[in-house]
Amino acid sequence: MRDEQFSTAVLDWYDQHGRHDLPWQQGITPYRVWVSEIMLQQTQVSTVLNYFDRFMASLPTVEALAAAPEDEVLHLWTGLGYYTRARNLQKTAKIVVAEYDGQFPRDVEKLVELPGIGLSTAGAIASLSMGLRAPILDGNVKRVLARYTAQEGYPGEPKVAKQLWATAERFTPHDRVNAYTQAMMDMGATLCTRSKPSCLLCPLESGCKAHLLGLETRYPIPKPRKVIPQKRTLMPMLANAGGEILLYRRPSTGLWGGLWSLPELDDLQDIEHLALQHSLALGAQHELTGLTHTFSHFQLAIEPWLIHVKESGHHVAEADWLWYNLATPPRLGLAAPVKKLLKRAADLLNAGETS
Repeated sequence: MRDEQFSTAVLDWYDQHGRHDLPWQQGITPYRVWVSEIMLQQTQVSTVLNYFDRFMASLPTVEALAAAPEDEVLHLWTGLGYYTRARNLQKTAKIVVAEYDGQFPRDVEKLVELPGIGLSTAGAIASLSMGLRAPILDGNVKRVLARYTAQEGYPGEPKVAKQLWATAERFTPHDRVNAYTQAMMDMGATLCTRSKPSCLLCPLESGCKAHLLGLETRYPIPKPRKVIPQKRTLMPMLANAGGEILLYRRPSTGLWGGLWSLPELDDLQDIEHLALQHSLALGAQHELTGLTHTFSHFQLAIEPWLIHVKESGHHVAEADWLWYNLATPPRLGLAAPVKKLLKRAADLLNAGETS
């Protein structure tokens, strides 16, 4: 199959079978495409759908995102994970408003200079919303091209990545580049899937080297496996007489940066120091079922406790600490496991099972 036949086959398939009704395909703007692309990093389309609609309803323009309180942005992102994406989203929005008068630059090199926008995301913004010829290489496209060319080597290695980018550049057409870009993403998501590719339905079947070799699932070559380390932490949920839970804001950088979280302790005995810090008298203590949260580079085993406390004064009126009202929750960014634990605490307190 010649290069031009590749793109023709992809576009013909897209016209008949591609996805045309995704929310970010309606009323296309660079802003909407950009937000969707950032959300779709490491995240399934089915998960992103509701998040995208809610985000756009609250922050419909790049100006609205730039001006929003950080807590509002993180609240809208809660549950999507990889929160650096959300913080970079707002950093970029502020730059676009301040330096580009609210208009995304029509240049891949300038787009890549913005926080959180890599080469593939820049290519998607440029091709999908601006019609510029720019190749992309997200996870889905990488899988299609690695199989089509039977690309050896782990794609995360610079040499292999360079070869795949050259392949992406080679096949990207000069016409209908927006449709081609969407088509390649759609094929990777719906046909050329990770474990059970639908080769008989694929328009590239006749030229796909991995298929001709009968080795579809061998490609792309996976990353060499490493043992994921495990860490443990104790998370106390300190509940006052009003059923509110003490939370603190994590530092802006690092794990769960800028999100509101539960205190983390090495040992339950450390709870006395925390209580003293906030002028709290400790009451009944209840150990809850543990929770394991998996990050990309380690697993966190959480040991949650629900602990009743009595306030003496209002010492918790500090900038990075607050009492979280379970009945009428404020709009804050919460780490996913913390959100689960707060729901569990609300159920127990409402049922009166810990009094």
